[in-house]
Amino acid sequence: MGVEGVGARVARKEDKRFITGKGRYVDDIRLHGMTYAAFVRSPHAHAKIKSIDVTEAKGKPGVVDVLTGKQIIDDKIGNLICGWMIHSKDGSPMKMGAWPAMASETVRFVGQAVAVVIAETRNQARDAAEAVVVDYEELPAAADIKAAIAEGAPQLHPEAPGNVIYDWTIGDEAATDAAFKSAAHVTALDITNNRLVPNAMEPRAAIADYNAAEEHFTLYSTSQNPHVARLVLSAFYNIAQEHKLRVIAPDVGGGFGSKIFIYPEEMVALWASKKVGRPVKWTSDRTEAFLTDAHGRDHLTKAEMAFDKDNRITGLRVKTYANLGAYMSLFSSSVPTYLYATLLSGQYNIPNIFAEVISVYSNTTPVDAYRGAGRPEASFVVERLVETAARELKVDPAELRRKNFITTFPHQTPVIMAYDAGDFNASLDAAMKAIDYQGFAARKDKAKKEGKLRGIGLSCYIEACGIAPSKAVGSLGAGVGLWESAEVRVNPVGTIEILTGSHSHGQGHETTFAQLIADRLGVSINQVSIVHGDTDKVQFGMGTYGSRSAAVGLTAILKAMEKMEAKAKKIAAHQLEASEDDIVIENGEFKVTGTDKALAFPMVALAAYTAHNLPDGMEPGLKETAFYDPSNFTFPAGAYICEVEVDAGTGKTSFVNFVAADDFGRLINPMIVEGQVHGGLAQGIGQALLENAVYDSSGQLLTATFMDYAMPRAEDLPSFNVSHTVTLCPGNPLGVKGCGEAGAIGAAAAVINAITDAIGNNNLSMPASPDRVWHAIHG
Repeated sequence: MGVEGVGARVARKEDKRFITGKGRYVDDIRLHGMTYAAFVRSPHAHAKIKSIDVTEAKGKPGVVDVLTGKQIIDDKIGNLICGWMIHSKDGSPMKMGAWPAMASETVRFVGQAVAVVIAETRNQARDAAEAVVVDYEELPAAADIKAAIAEGAPQLHPEAPGNVIYDWTIGDEAATDAAFKSAAHVTALDITNNRLVPNAMEPRAAIADYNAAEEHFTLYSTSQNPHVARLVLSAFYNIAQEHKLRVIAPDVGGGFGSKIFIYPEEMVALWASKKVGRPVKWTSDRTEAFLTDAHGRDHLTKAEMAFDKDNRITGLRVKTYANLGAYMSLFSSSVPTYLYATLLSGQYNIPNIFAEVISVYSNTTPVDAYRGAGRPEASFVVERLVETAARELKVDPAELRRKNFITTFPHQTPVIMAYDAGDFNASLDAAMKAIDYQGFAARKDKAKKEGKLRGIGLSCYIEACGIAPSKAVGSLGAGVGLWESAEVRVNPVGTIEILTGSHSHGQGHETTFAQLIADRLGVSINQVSIVHGDTDKVQFGMGTYGSRSAAVGLTAILKAMEKMEAKAKKIAAHQLEASEDDIVIENGEFKVTGTDKALAFPMVALAAYTAHNLPDGMEPGLKETAFYDPSNFTFPAGAYICEVEVDAGTGKTSFVNFVAADDFGRLINPMIVEGQVHGGLAQGIGQALLENAVYDSSGQLLTATFMDYAMPRAEDLPSFNVSHTVTLCPGNPLGVKGCGEAGAIGAAAAVINAITDAIGNNNLSMPASPDRVWHAIHG
């Protein structure tokens, strides 16, 4: 490891422009002749559209045009799709209802667009949108899971009787039932995983520009995967042919999964730009984001865990209802199935698992992947069960976990996943030492004498990252491959451009990716630039989500680097009149082993392009491309322990300590990894204590502003004690596993386990607000 190489704590290169206000986000972009879009959105959760009158709106100052859902359908723009096919247990395909970019006949959630105003300024567009008159016939709404599956519930889509999208199962039901019949003890819980709103720092935005002369579109978008956006917009939505559409995702201010998907606003902006003959810009305000950004979580689960007489887990049985909202978003079907149920083994050797997942439509915002995407829900189920079982069995929660940990690898779970490597005991040991677990009993007694309720909670999570290989996910219903691509361009003077299909929206790729290059070549990271987010510059790539950037994206870069280095060594050997096998790369030079003969990297690059003295038959230039498709998922894991004090008089929870011991494999930049963990922990704690998207019975979102939706603030969070254990991932040459979602996956269960330990009442749902905790204490 050099001062800037793999493993170094290098400050992020990109932060200079961000903290000095020099970032370039979609809303910063101004195009000549640009107009502004404002959407007319339904105030009803479920209604028929009887008529839309745009006459007054069209006469408002600055209005260029007013367009409706009927027009976009007449122009044969396609419906939004879900790209992951799930089949029910009877073999029937999932029931996907039609989701038009703007509704023309029926609206199914508050905030669904029915028309758009295009005007010279943003305020003129908004003023005119208020003048559009829509006559609705309001219909009964089903605003949550229980209402959606109730007998006689309002029917959202004719394709989905009873509002059921699919009834899917995994595992061996008969063997699991047998395990429960012979069990010495069964722990059962009813679990609610509360609905969340992503709330990235930068709201979604889009600028569409149609060039009539070339019949070409350009879309600036707050996207996590611009190439996939282009593919879907061209192949399924009939916006433009793929080679006639450029998608650019410049600086993006956070995503957390919510910016993976194609949204109606991007489709409408592209279509409207061609209709009006000018660029069209739309930037979401925060209330629009609450109403229309894909939400996360929202599960109701009945879970049971069986134990034998020696307290070993013999079976796990889970039935989950998952609310997917009014329509199926791009990857929504996979989240409560293959991203959730396949992780229900947790870190434990559970021989029998059976899970049933029933997904339903409701008159709410569509639900899709949100940081962790299925893994937080699975971890919460498993870790709440294990902690509860320890209390019922009157054994130490840490020891119950140790007794059931997987200790030999590879390990095949009963629910598809094959864990390749890990050391769960090491992570738990590190966490217990950091929090002084053995001293907790004394601290609890001291707190009790001071009138405080103190509790401790554990959470041992595992996740599957990389979301690959393509063959595997294809067999499970994914509509695309999930490999990644990279291109290494060495310029004639020795500067290096890395073109990656991954996309950075806060992860620090411009630094960590450059560190790999610095490590291999011995050059400064300032000699390396990372290019991403532009479909005209970068070869096709799959984007960033599922903690896949290092394990898949950076490995693709490594593969391209290996090709480039091999060619460069041939050039250096030829120039130095040495054997290629004797050439090594050190400190920015190509050296002949055992001699003082060397050639600086820029000279090798220059030789490649002047082409005056290349080996016979070698093409000029120094540029290589690679596509990398992993052989397995990666499996980050860790142990979190939370210690809290609860004020019995107010129900307020205060953190005493929070420790996180994670195993992410090799760390490229430990400082960036720690930042990722801190952010994930904040979101996990936010779910546990504060955040909750609440609808009333008519489908109105009651928490559509920051006045009503409680986001975690600095004062709500502890100072995190973060450490790392390392088992290298055998599935990729870098040994990395991924770190972006871990905190959000493991934190919530640790917090709820700690609070319920403190108050002596296990019946507590998230978010554990002071009001809920007070009632759990006092009844």
